[in-house]
Amino acid sequence: MKSSLSIGDAAARFALPTHVLRHWEDVGLLRPERDTGDRRRYGDDDLVRIGVIVRSKAAGMSLEQIGVLLDENAPERHRVLEEHLAELDRRMADMERSRRMTEHALRCRAHDITTCPRFRSIMDEVVAGTGTWRDAEPPPGAAPVDDRMPSTDARAEGRARPSGR
Repeated sequence: MKSSLSIGDAAARFALPTHVLRHWEDVGLLRPERDTGDRRRYGDDDLVRIGVIVRSKAAGMSLEQIGVLLDENAPERHRVLEEHLAELDRRMADMERSRRMTEHALRCRAHDITTCPRFRSIMDEVVAGTGTWRDAEPPPGAAPVDDRMPSTDARAEGRARPSGR
C-alpha cells in the first residue's frame, strides 16, 4: 500500500506536532515530496524515516547522530553507532543502579531513604567529594548491609549501630 499523507496526518500517526516534522525537514532528515499546491506529501519511505527518527530519539540519539544513521554515505556511521551503543550501555547500567536503589528503598526499614545507613554511607562519600554514586555503590550481589534504623544516640554520633546488636 502506497501512502501519501499530509503533514497533519503523518504527524498524527506518530503523535507529533507538525512543527517537529518541519524542523526535521529543515535539518535535512526528511525530504517529503510536494504536490501541485506545494503541500508536503509523506510516502511510505518518509514514514519509515519518521519512525526511525522517533525511535532513535527515544533511545537518546541527537538529530546529528540520526542524520549520520540515515546517511548511507556517511563515513563516520560505524563510529557514531559504536559511541551510541557505549552510551546505551552506560545508561542501562545507570538504570540498573536506579532499579536496585528503588528496590532497596522498597525493602528498607527506614521510611525516609536519607536516614538509611547504607544509603547515607554511599551519599556521604559523594557529598564529601571522595566518591561518586557509581563508584560508591556496592556491586550487585554484594553482601547485604544492615539497614536497620540506627538508635537515636548512634545517629547523633553519625554512625549506625553495628549489626548483631
